Order: sequence, then C-alpha cells, then structure tokens
Amino acid sequence: MKYLSLVLINLTRNKRRTILTMLSITVSVFIFASLISLPGLLSQVLRDRANSLRLICHSKAGFSYMLPEAYRRQIERVPHVEAVAGYSVFMGTYRDPNEQIGILATDDDHIREIFPDWEISAETEREFENLRTAGLVATTLMKLYGWKVGDTIILRGTLYPVDLQLTIVGVLNEEAAGPRIIFRRDYMEELLGRPGTTNLFWVKIDRSQSASEVIAAIDEMFANSAHETATETEVALIKTEMAGNLALLVNGAKFLAAIVIFTIALVAANTAAMAVRERRHEMAVMRAIGFTRNSIVARILVEGLIVGVTGGLLGCGLAYLGFELLPHVSGALGPLALALTLSPRVVAYSFMIAALIGAASGFIPATLATRGDISTELRAV
Repeated sequence: MKYLSLVLINLTRNKRRTILTMLSITVSVFIFASLISLPGLLSQVLRDRANSLRLICHSKAGFSYMLPEAYRRQIERVPHVEAVAGYSVFMGTYRDPNEQIGILATDDDHIREIFPDWEISAETEREFENLRTAGLVATTLMKLYGWKVGDTIILRGTLYPVDLQLTIVGVLNEEAAGPRIIFRRDYMEELLGRPGTTNLFWVKIDRSQSASEVIAAIDEMFANSAHETATETEVALIKTEMAGNLALLVNGAKFLAAIVIFTIALVAANTAAMAVRERRHEMAVMRAIGFTRNSIVARILVEGLIVGVTGGLLGCGLAYLGFELLPHVSGALGPLALALTLSPRVVAYSFMIAALIGAASGFIPATLATRGDISTELRAV
C-alpha cells in the first residue's frame, strides 16, 4: 500500500490514454456479455425443460397443419396419461402493429396440472374457468404495457383477422411463461366459427420413464389416419426445431466474443507497452537506488488491474442497463427482447476476463522492460 501513490500518479500521467484504454475494455466487456447471454438463454430453456413431464403431440406434417380437437379424448385414454389440453396459436399486436405478441389459446381445464411452472393460484384458475374472456398475462408484458389484473385489453389478431377482447385475471411466472398471453381456446373457437381444430396437444404423463411408451402409443393410435401425429418431449422438440440455428447462434456468438476479447487484449497490451517504454529510464533509476525488479513489475501489474477492473465494472453495468432498456427501445426484437437477461455467471466471466486483460497488459510489458541490465538502461538515459 505504501507504493499506491506511485501507481495512481502513473495512471494519471497520461489521462487520455488511460481513459481510452479503460473505455476499450468497457466496450469489449459489454459486447462479450451481450453475445454470451444469447446461447446462455437457450441453454437455460433446455435445462428448464429437461425434467418436464409434458409431451407435445402435433401433426406429422408440421405445426402449420391442424389436428381435430376430438383427438383429445382418445389421447386421455392412453395409459400413463394424466391430463391433455389443446393448444392453438393466435398471435396478435397491441397498439403498435410492428410489435408481435405471443397470444396462445388453451383448454381451460387442467391448467395448473399441466403447466405448474406458470405458478398460477387456485383462485386464478377458477376465474379463468368461469370467465369466457379471461386472460393470463406474463409479468414482462404487464410491466411493459402497465397493465393490472382486472384490466380489459383489445388485441388485434395477425394470424386470424379478428379482434380479441380479454380481461386480465392473473399473471404468469416471468421465467417459465416468457412474454406471452394465454386465453381460453373455446373463446377462440367461438371467434373463428368453431372449426374444431387445434395446433397441438400438451400431454401430461405420470413419470418421465413413461415418455417413450406414451409417445409410441399415441402415434400408433393415429397412424394411417387423415391426421397422423408426431409426439415428442419438450427438449427433443426444441432441439429438433432449433438444431441448425442453435448451433449457429452458439458458435457464432462465442467466435465473435473471442475475436472482440482478443482484439481488445492486443490494444490494451500495446497501450501498456507504450507507457512502459516511456518509463524505462525511470525504472532504471529506481532499480539503481534499491527498488527490486519484482516491486516494479508488481506496481505496473496493479496499474493494469485497476484499468481492467474499472473497465469490467463499467462494461457489466452497461450490459445490465442495456438489457433493462431493450424492451422499451427495440420493437424489432419483439418478445425476444423481454426474455434476454444478464445472468450472474456471465457477469462473473466478463469481470474475470476484464481483470485478466488488465493484468496481462501490464505484466508482460513490465517483465520484458525490466529484464535489461541497469547500466545499459542508465547509459541510454
């Protein structure tokens, strides 16, 4: 600590260079944290669904093909099946036609049984069953639009040319449900003239070991029919649908993050090397009057750490602020902007990388600069 004044004096010797180096590390940490958060979000989704007892039964031809709602009663008779609910995609907008909202319709019974991760209360479930126009809204959307339980909202359909009037009766868990609105499928059937079809069925089974047996039984039941089915677990479906995009996103984000960090590390190291070269004569004098080589290297290492740690704090703070403001300023990302968060793990990684960049940028040039002979350095002075 007795040499701290020397460290601070050297940091403020060229304020512009110190600030620019600090800002470069800040920007690199911000970009790194933002890129790494994207694959982290998808990995978290897969982890959350790994132990799910839900299966998804959809048309073998794809999600755009509908299934008869009469399939529900037949699926309920399959062994190990505890509950079944039809699920239809509506999609719509609120005020701004460019901001798509995930609006989905489901059967009003068995909601808490099939979707325990929505964390709705028994009272909310009763209100949802008793009110035809009831809606359940995710916390993120409640905050974004300033809605409250009891409000009546009008949504304009995008997949179907009808307006949807809903009364908010409950709030969905933010992490589990994501940015979406749930309403009753019988209300959707009424608006569309009762076509008697649904996009898919959610199937709740008794235990995860029964998944393969139930999948085979359901698909065999509707084999060679006019509407053949393909039943999958949640994790399998997510991996299948996003296999190519997921790999591209994860690898691309990691590659870009590595390039950014490597580039900024070179810039910081070069800047520190310039500062050390300017002070070689001072270091030679200090060594001549009794300062050890290790003490000089340690001081320059502390200088780099201060710059790196400060840049890391600023970068993590900027990334956190950016994710908080993203839902309010980005209409192009839509619901995805609401789901992006800065996890503590990403913050820790970003902070560690910033500290390493600062330490390496100071340690390497200082070690090289103090290797020379004292007399040679003094003659150069």
